[in-house]
Amino acid sequence: MTTTTTQDTPRPDPGAGHPQRWLILGVICLAQLTVLLDNTVLNVAIPSLTEELRASTSDIQWVISAYSLVQSGLLLTAGSAADRYGRKKMLAAGLVLFGAGSLVAGLAGSTAQLIGARAGMGVGGALLMTTTLAVVVQIFDDSERVKAIGLWATVNSLGFAVGPLLGGVMLDHFWWGAIFLINIPVAVIALIAVLALVPESKNPSGERPDLLGAVLSTIGMTGIVYAIISGPGDGWTSATTLTSAATGVLVTAAFVLWELRIPHPMLDMHFFRDQKFTGAVAGAVLVAFGMGGSLFLLTQHLQFVLGYEPLDAGLRTAPLALTVVALNLTGVGARLLPKLGTPLTIASGMTCLAAGLAMIALLGGDGYGGMLAGLIVMGAGIALAMPAMTNAIMSAIPPEKAGVGAGVNGTLAEFGNGLGVAVLGAVLNARFAALVPVAAASLPAALAAARSEGERARVADAFASGLETSQLVGAVAVLVGGLLAAALLRRAERADSAVVTSA
Repeated sequence: MTTTTTQDTPRPDPGAGHPQRWLILGVICLAQLTVLLDNTVLNVAIPSLTEELRASTSDIQWVISAYSLVQSGLLLTAGSAADRYGRKKMLAAGLVLFGAGSLVAGLAGSTAQLIGARAGMGVGGALLMTTTLAVVVQIFDDSERVKAIGLWATVNSLGFAVGPLLGGVMLDHFWWGAIFLINIPVAVIALIAVLALVPESKNPSGERPDLLGAVLSTIGMTGIVYAIISGPGDGWTSATTLTSAATGVLVTAAFVLWELRIPHPMLDMHFFRDQKFTGAVAGAVLVAFGMGGSLFLLTQHLQFVLGYEPLDAGLRTAPLALTVVALNLTGVGARLLPKLGTPLTIASGMTCLAAGLAMIALLGGDGYGGMLAGLIVMGAGIALAMPAMTNAIMSAIPPEKAGVGAGVNGTLAEFGNGLGVAVLGAVLNARFAALVPVAAASLPAALAAARSEGERARVADAFASGLETSQLVGAVAVLVGGLLAAALLRRAERADSAVVTSA
């Protein structure tokens, strides 16, 4: 078995990937799946947790948020640590931490223990999310990397599609702790396979660790993400939200200034001068914006407007994920990218994503058929755009910084998801409040306050109108952002061509 290869050093044949690259990709996807399944399964288990642990709404929010806060705050630091100390080591450490956290969570006897365990799982999740993508970049050459990244991204969609079904089956036969304990055998199998198959790779220059940068990035991202998470519940003008947002922004600004000053920064801010990198970053944020915001709205659409139960609603969003899985497994995006080029591939994908959102807004109000068509079109757009943008981000960063590049990619996804929920949720609430005939902060409260069937019907219509408006706003934002990202990428390609021609 090979465990000492340094993938950042030149190989004798630069056009060839690692000889066991596809098997290693399968191992990496297995490691990634443990994280993604856990998050989607947890949503189905919320009623059981509320009943059996006597958890309050605030407790449940912290059970979910503890993981996402820790993970999002540590993504850049985890990627930097992987580059410096070895991506294989950090991948194995991530599996161990995630498995140990799952054990504690499954056996937790109180919500405080469960919240602590979820935070520990967030540390493991940050390591896994960054190292898996960094290893993919190391073992695949340019000709196969887009297809490999597409398959890596497919696991995200597979986790989303399978999670609710797996959670429902587990909770029908076992107690709530089983949804965490099921992670342990998967993590153990993945750990054995990682130790046996994945080659070690790290930054050969051995730069000094940027400890202050790690602290600043962690505090800054945690503050921003916490503000996004707490805003809908506490209010966007509440002291908690504003303090968290201000702290996050100020500390992130200090992080940027620090990174510009030191000789060996954790994140080289000069990457943002690269139009290819900037265009891919803009596109990645907006794909995540469209995904996060639309899924937030879809679940409410299915339950409050079309009347489905939570598990049924979750399963009816699965066609989006299954479309992504089918197109990426067949390599459609990877085959189109060389023919269309990165800018046109991203523009096409973002246009499909926007069109799918618009179809759901305009056709999904009367039944599931219109929504199904929109979900499939959205899935096609994500399958086209996401691998192309991830590849653009990673190819704009030097190979020795692959972990940091993966951290940037993961941070953008977290930020975009949160921003989508915040912005489109705010549009929904504003439109609903303007139309609803009774004073209430939510649809259930407004329905309870209504005094007649006619008033209840007007409340339901107002909510449906709010959903339609917010989905259309999301569609416009995704379309404009996608075209802007494609234009930046196209401009960068022309600049690169001009430099080559003049040389």
